[in-house]
Amino acid sequence: MTPGEVKMYVCGPTVYGLLHIGNFRGPIFFNVVRNWLEKSGYKVRFAYNYTDVDDKIINRANEEGTTSEAIATKYIEEFKKDFAALGLKPHTYNPTVTETMEPIVKMVDELIKRDRAYVANDGEVLYSVRSFDGYGKLSRKNIDDLQAGARVEVDKKKRDPMDFALWKPAKPGEPKWSSPWCDGRPGWHIECSAMAKNIFGDTIDIHGGGSDLIFPHHENEIAQSEGSSGQQFARYWMHNNMLTLGGGKMSKSQGNIMTARDFLEKYDAEILKFMMLSVHYRSLSDFSDSGLATAIAGLGRIYSSLALAEKLIQAGAGVVAAAKGAKAFEEVLATADADVAKAMNDDFNTPELFAVIYAMIKAFNSSVRAGQKVTPEVLATAQRFTAWMHTQGEMLALFRESPAAYLLKLDDRLLAEKGLERAAIDAKLAERAAVRAAKDFKRSDEIREELAALGIAVSDTPQGAVWEVAK
Repeated sequence: MTPGEVKMYVCGPTVYGLLHIGNFRGPIFFNVVRNWLEKSGYKVRFAYNYTDVDDKIINRANEEGTTSEAIATKYIEEFKKDFAALGLKPHTYNPTVTETMEPIVKMVDELIKRDRAYVANDGEVLYSVRSFDGYGKLSRKNIDDLQAGARVEVDKKKRDPMDFALWKPAKPGEPKWSSPWCDGRPGWHIECSAMAKNIFGDTIDIHGGGSDLIFPHHENEIAQSEGSSGQQFARYWMHNNMLTLGGGKMSKSQGNIMTARDFLEKYDAEILKFMMLSVHYRSLSDFSDSGLATAIAGLGRIYSSLALAEKLIQAGAGVVAAAKGAKAFEEVLATADADVAKAMNDDFNTPELFAVIYAMIKAFNSSVRAGQKVTPEVLATAQRFTAWMHTQGEMLALFRESPAAYLLKLDDRLLAEKGLERAAIDAKLAERAAVRAAKDFKRSDEIREELAALGIAVSDTPQGAVWEVAK
């Protein structure tokens, strides 16, 4: 809408408990969207809301004998802790429903004046779905089919079974706000419409959220926003797909969820982000044991290369880097940025971006080796590889750990899974060094094979043997 500027609104969480890992697919992915748009030269104004008025919040408050406000405040802060632990960039705006009540009431009033909504006898305000000709255009649903197939509880207040609440009278003990119709609170759908308009005006460039929100939430947002303004609400809609655990849909009702907090404590933020971004945002992402193993292997490969580059740079202290690195590496580097742009400009194809990253790692690993003499060309290769990887990591919010320390962390995790201890492996390696020194190469090879059978890969370098858990 505004040259050089992107207005982006993404539906955030309803804050009544710790969020599960599936809830963080949106924040992780849309963080990349914002970063790529900024890298492409746009100023991005990014709003991510907190729904702090909702039946679930009220129910949790009643269960815990406290107020809805206390529950919402508590879990907004808990969300912020998880968000910070993931290393994601803060949003431009984090609006809440409670601070947007005046704009909500104003929008409901405008819908009534435009004959898009009507007031029931008890003061409840309902949106008249049939008053909006474009209803169903996002979800590609037909309103007559919806009504025929819907199991809608009989509600004599509604003119049509598909009509939905914009403003609801408060029940005893519930939080409430004053309005021209009754003391009550807004319906869920009007909240996002009003928050988006309050920040950006009638039209936004991008509206995002989970694919489970397409209908009815986003469909109803369009009806409300365009019904009140007469203008296009969102120019582009982007929906990230769901997350499954071992092939089954993750949901609280099925009890097969893992909170982000639990995942971060058991694993770490790099693994969570890597698993999310290795799959295209519109595809299902399955958090299975095999997926976890693949993520650990991928991160191990990436961090091993970063650790090697770091060692070469440290060993090259005092060496003046050449203008360019190794020829084969420079050839890959010459096309890498164009390949990244092609992947990201093709509907934010992060799996293809990872393919570019792996190609760069292969070229780097083919150009250098551990323990080699650091020449100006080798130093330039290591420096240019590190800088390029850091650029991609900044966009993805990945590859930010100390390479050596993170590899140690990954190896310890894999050792624990294999029931092995670091001290025992180091002892085996010390034994191998002793027999090699005694020129007992037969026994040396036997020890290498024994370790390989345990899943430990041994490499001989000019500085001695090193090992890593085979990934």
